[in-house]
Amino acid sequence: MTKTTKLISVSIPVADQDAALRFYTEVLGCELEVDQEIMPGGRLVQVRPPGSPVSLALLLPDGPIPVAVRLGTGDADEAFVRVARAGVRVHNEEVLRWPGVPPMFSFEDVDGNGLVYLQDE
Repeated sequence: MTKTTKLISVSIPVADQDAALRFYTEVLGCELEVDQEIMPGGRLVQVRPPGSPVSLALLLPDGPIPVAVRLGTGDADEAFVRVARAGVRVHNEEVLRWPGVPPMFSFEDVDGNGLVYLQDE
């Protein structure tokens, strides 16, 4: 059975991604990891504290990219089936596959917190 392999990133909801990016890089000293539109209207801004294996995703709270904790898994398809069979609220009808992005899906924990599984590659 495929399990969670690592913590990839934690999302922080921000009102202004440019202002947040300046704060986290210029004030807190984080390094820019990603700043790109990964879907229409969905800009992913991700920074990483130096030496940390975990990134911070600076996301709009009402944007198309879910504010969530991103976890790694060895097999997104198997994890999707396991999570869905457990009665967990899954936000996707199937594992999402976009060019240049690992297979993934989003879901909620028992308290309604957002989680995303991304397949480790």
